[in-house]
Amino acid sequence: MPVVVFMAFSPQFGEKADRDQQKQFRQSPQHRQGKFANIGDVKMEMSGDKFWAMIKEQFNTHPNATPAKSPEIMPMDSANLANYKGDFRLFWFGHSSFLIQTNGKNILIDPMLGPSASPVPLVGVKRFNKKLPINIEKLPNIDLVLISHDHYDHLDYGTVIKLKDKTRAFYAPLGVGAHLKSWGVEPNRIKELDWWEEARYENINIACTPAQHFSGRGKWFSDQATTLWCSWVIQTPEKNIFFSGDSGYGDHFKAIGDKYGPFDLALMECGQYNKLWHEIHMMPEETILAGRDVQAQRVMPIHWGAFRLAMHDWLDPIERASAKASEIGLPLITPQIGEPLILNGQATRTVQWWKQDNKQKILVEETAESSPKSEVHVH
Repeated sequence: MPVVVFMAFSPQFGEKADRDQQKQFRQSPQHRQGKFANIGDVKMEMSGDKFWAMIKEQFNTHPNATPAKSPEIMPMDSANLANYKGDFRLFWFGHSSFLIQTNGKNILIDPMLGPSASPVPLVGVKRFNKKLPINIEKLPNIDLVLISHDHYDHLDYGTVIKLKDKTRAFYAPLGVGAHLKSWGVEPNRIKELDWWEEARYENINIACTPAQHFSGRGKWFSDQATTLWCSWVIQTPEKNIFFSGDSGYGDHFKAIGDKYGPFDLALMECGQYNKLWHEIHMMPEETILAGRDVQAQRVMPIHWGAFRLAMHDWLDPIERASAKASEIGLPLITPQIGEPLILNGQATRTVQWWKQDNKQKILVEETAESSPKSEVHVH
């Protein structure tokens, strides 16, 4: 009974869309039999043998699933963020969370900035780093927050509570706005989109594009797939960016590339994978192929480096993706958590920061000109 009461009344679980909204969802090509669905109705197979294999997997141990010591991060300066008027740049917080600064605008993507990817932080999966590059309260005012789906490692209640009064607009796939409204975000600041729908925010074009995943915050089993999931295209006067969200590998990447590519940079899911849920999360090699499919000039692997949500070596995602990128000749960039990545810089500089000994950090790509140590420049 206490568990049921907790799940029924704890705000972090969010809320469902009201009946009028649910009626509107029926008009979506992605909505079938009361639920949202992937292209071709692809879903994670949950047959008897596979179900028990997944349960068993949760009790397996892996000696390197978490780093031996917290990954190095670079502190972010609040004054520099607030006063920045330079070239397009972005900051990675680890996993799938980003701050983009472009043309005087601040955009946050999937701002999961809490300590645990769980509705119950005390017992949930903890962040590798106890601290972030910057406290949420010291972030500049935010113009846009983009949310790819409502899983806890992408949409965090505590983060939204701290951000909502300093954010002008929230963009999310269908149904996710109900969570935001229940947490005190005014409806006029929320814009929900279906796949292939676009929205304009001043001089920034936003496109909601397909992903191959699922949704649900775990309150009740029946709540799964009652909200949509997506990837995002962000077109600014300076750059064209693709953010994959969470997704299995599929033909939708090529469709996105054909419609919106080429992209200056693709932020591509790479981590928390397993052959048991291959339908909804890519293997690292597929991350690179998906980057090629969307016609990305360069790829940054994301969805790794912050949480252990699968039982693989914590370095496997980046090392396997790096090997595949080298094989097919697709440039890979890997800025350190908290490090400014400037896309209009004079030089290309990518350091394998995950090599824990500084003496063993490897410069994997550079031009004749060197970059300042405090920034990663991509020409």
